[in-house]
Amino acid sequence: MTPEWSVEFLNQNVVDEFLSLPKDIQARFQRIFRLVEQNGLNALVMPFARHIDETIWEMRARGRSGIARGLYVTTIGRKVVVLRFFSKKSQKTPLKEIEIARKRAAEVTL
Repeated sequence: MTPEWSVEFLNQNVVDEFLSLPKDIQARFQRIFRLVEQNGLNALVMPFARHIDETIWEMRARGRSGIARGLYVTTIGRKVVVLRFFSKKSQKTPLKEIEIARKRAAEVTL
């Protein structure tokens, strides 16, 4: 039996960021969320995820509308907590986005 995982958004700001993404990108992220809930954290491998910094990981989505990322941490209790969503415009993940995720990660009990 696969351990049960859940995907949660840290707060309303993250929900708003998610809802501001194009619909096709939202659908890609929702597919990734379902993979995690059905298969556990092992579902978050390339091309769906990549380690960014210390405890922060990057969830990756691509659609007709472009590329977006969701920065997240994992917590005790088998939770993936999404800290930040943004549209990606450059090759590297912008440091500004990582800093926002780091600040928000301080609110999460890892």
